[in-house]
Amino acid sequence: MNTLLWLRTDLRMHDNAALAAAAEAGTVTALFLAAPGQWRQHGDSPAKVDFWLRNLRELSRDLAQVGIPLKLVTVDDWRHAPRALAEFCQEHAIEQVHANAEWGVNERRRDDAVASALGDIGVDWTLHHGATLLRPGTVLNGKGECYRVYTPYARTCRERLRSAPLRPIPAPRAQTPPRWQADPLPESFKGFDAPNDAVRALWPAGETAASDRLAAFADDAIFAYKDERDFPSLPATSCLSPYLAAGVLSPGQALRAALAANQGEIDSGKAGAATWINELLWREFYQHLLAAFPALSMHRPMKPETAAVPWRDAPDDLAAWQQGKTGIPIVDAAMRQMLALGWMHNRLRMVTAMFLSKNLLIDWRLGEAWFMSQLVDGDLAANNGGWQWSASTGADAVPYFRVFNPLSQSRRFDPRGVFLREWLPELAHLDDKAIHDPSPMERAAAGYPEPIVDLAQSRLRALEAFGNLPAA
Repeated sequence: MNTLLWLRTDLRMHDNAALAAAAEAGTVTALFLAAPGQWRQHGDSPAKVDFWLRNLRELSRDLAQVGIPLKLVTVDDWRHAPRALAEFCQEHAIEQVHANAEWGVNERRRDDAVASALGDIGVDWTLHHGATLLRPGTVLNGKGECYRVYTPYARTCRERLRSAPLRPIPAPRAQTPPRWQADPLPESFKGFDAPNDAVRALWPAGETAASDRLAAFADDAIFAYKDERDFPSLPATSCLSPYLAAGVLSPGQALRAALAANQGEIDSGKAGAATWINELLWREFYQHLLAAFPALSMHRPMKPETAAVPWRDAPDDLAAWQQGKTGIPIVDAAMRQMLALGWMHNRLRMVTAMFLSKNLLIDWRLGEAWFMSQLVDGDLAANNGGWQWSASTGADAVPYFRVFNPLSQSRRFDPRGVFLREWLPELAHLDDKAIHDPSPMERAAAGYPEPIVDLAQSRLRALEAFGNLPAA
């Protein structure tokens, strides 16, 4: 029997439920359906699409080692997916299609349409679970509903994972290849130019690169993670988010590595490992929310009353924030880091998001879209969840009256200005105190702008805007 593995954000050989099922059922062909028009609609960044392509090249070579050819079909958007998949199956005598489920509303509508089209031609369609530790819809509160608060959600997840540990899924064994060959992969897609060399060097492609990075983190930095993770100048985070977002690394592989480092303890033992596991569960939480509440895929706030926030129409302020020219050093350094590397330290994602949504009172959705257009690890659930947390519009979000002071954050988490000097070279000559908030004279001499907003006054403006909302 000829089976098809439809690859999406699961670009790996190991721990891939759909690939294992396809291999068990018959002779496998792998397919990647490129949809540049859809990616543009979703605002995916060139760095992210390039990362996909580079990982596909590595995966194609790995699959070829076991006799599985990787084919490429290109459509403009997912409206054309049902016909494209049906035609491919007919041309290649495919009898079964296997894929790992995705949870965004557009992805689910696409899959429903594909399932119908394949059913019309007698091709079996099976969705598997592989993007989360626990399947969305299976972690429910006492009312049988998806949790909206993280702490009880995480407690339930830990209990489930402790009682039924996730077992790794091996890569498929070698097969006799089908008669068709793998397709060549393009260097890029129109509208998605390759990023700079620094981005590619920082994010090497392939499962080996991902597993090596995971192993290095689990052997060392994970143990200091709790104490050092908030300091952007330190190499204290895993830098695995692009690999998790593209599915080069599974969440199960990440969890098992952390558990191994922590002698099997999921919420005790070494504080650094337990803290990192907690971050994996936050990622999981946002995936489950995305699956349970389709409105999150439609640019709607989780808290409906916050749809009435009187967001400012301030395109000049938005542009200054996007380009790292706000006059607030920690915000500007973080935004420049993202522009250069396609990635931003997590603490700074919160700082910059709260500055936009609270101090500038600019709609969080504009910030969410800008992050997605720049990030190599852009993930709908995580990006939306993080932005709605910072903007106080989401599930279990920060209270609206809690507004990070970016200057305090800068002094606390970059006390010697190491991170600021790396990304704001025009301020590098300033001392450790002045660099966080230069004087007007120091700004003028360095060609660095004055702050575009008064932090104290803008905080009061945000409190008034949120405080006057109608009760939920």
